[in-house]
Amino acid sequence: MANELPFERKLAELKSKIDDLRKFGEEKQIDFSDEIAKLEARYVQHEEELYHNLTAGQKMAIARHPSRPTTLDFIQYLCTDFIEMHGDRMFADDLAIVGGIAKFQGVPVTVIGHQKGKDTKDNIARNFGSPHPEGYRKALRLMKQADKFRRPIITFLDTKGAFPGATAEERGVGESIARNLLEMARLRVPVVVVVIGEGGSGGALALGVGNRVLMLEHAIYSVLSPEGAASILFKDASRAAEMAEAMKITADDLLQLEAIDEIIKEPRGGAHRNPEEQAESVKAAIWNHLQQLMKMNEDELVSDRYEKFRKIGKFTYMHEAVEQVDH
Repeated sequence: MANELPFERKLAELKSKIDDLRKFGEEKQIDFSDEIAKLEARYVQHEEELYHNLTAGQKMAIARHPSRPTTLDFIQYLCTDFIEMHGDRMFADDLAIVGGIAKFQGVPVTVIGHQKGKDTKDNIARNFGSPHPEGYRKALRLMKQADKFRRPIITFLDTKGAFPGATAEERGVGESIARNLLEMARLRVPVVVVVIGEGGSGGALALGVGNRVLMLEHAIYSVLSPEGAASILFKDASRAAEMAEAMKITADDLLQLEAIDEIIKEPRGGAHRNPEEQAESVKAAIWNHLQQLMKMNEDELVSDRYEKFRKIGKFTYMHEAVEQVDH
């Protein structure tokens, strides 16, 4: 297993033993089929137990895996005739957000998403997927263009958050995120959002106001990174895994809270194990929702989006809580 995560080490060691025993048997012309069958049975059992009982911290590690498919990977798998657009027409071109026009299942669409790098050099160029204000303004420019020409919008979320440095603050990162939230809320075209990795804070939500929000099985979506929350509450970022459990950041948690609409299953071990298979699942899910949304008129789309976000979250009046206790 290449690039295995710490909690997968035992599984990787077992796989290595099976491969070594098979290779040794072939070299020495010895039949180890019974021993290999037993080890493979143990491997399957351990794999089943491991991936069916992942903690929030372990899912966070999978969501951040360096080989996990990125926005550009999904665009390549899902779309044809993709033309990437650059720049916000105000300051610069932010490579942490990519976007353009393409065809999805033969339908002209606008696709936009956060883009992390594939290696150190690429990550530096793309600022590790953390956009500056010009990235969000580029995304908004493309969304307004899609709205003008009545193209559905597909967005992919995968960022720890907007870049928190002084340069981003100087150029108005807070305003750019707020502007996107406002403008996305009133788009007159279908908007389908897919959380493919890590959806962190307003940096993710600035592309996340959609009619439908889908989420990969091992992706995470939160108001703040678990490291940030642990630093604030405990002054100790190493307690991130503990915070991940408390923050309810997994797809299962968010579906139960009705913050997302669907969980897209991942291949065993995560999307990076079989990107092509994952892409097919994502394609089917997006197309299913997009077909439904394309039947709505403009007013219905805006109203649908408003109602979706308006109903997220629940509260109880104090007198209702007291009455429940009294009874």
